[in-house]
Amino acid sequence: MILGQHLLIECRGQHAHMGSKELKKLMVRAASAAGATVLYDYFHQFGEHGGVTGVLILAESHITVHTWPENSYAAFDIFMCGNAKPVDAATIIADEFPDADICIRSADRGHPSDIVTGFETMKTGIDSASLDAVHLN
Repeated sequence: MILGQHLLIECRGQHAHMGSKELKKLMVRAASAAGATVLYDYFHQFGEHGGVTGVLILAESHITVHTWPENSYAAFDIFMCGNAKPVDAATIIADEFPDADICIRSADRGHPSDIVTGFETMKTGIDSASLDAVHLN
């Protein structure tokens, strides 16, 4: 039985240079687009020009981010269950910077005896039109 959908979003580019306030706004918009409910948030910026670690705790699970501005790299993690639509959340994140190099991997979540849980690449160099065409269970 599939209990949830897990997306890993790898970003090279402008996402890595966002501050904690901008990342929080982006992730709250993403959660809202997915139909998810934000329960709590916490963001920590490592120094004035350092990376950010942030988390939104959702009624449907979570969205996290970790950034390395010195490497122009940001990693988002979206895990949602129920009626939430994690692909819609990923679209918001990917569309924030259309010139960014984005790779999204997905996996259905549930006990391994019930489903195949390995991550599969959905799209590389994604844009919102191609992401909309991705259908997940």
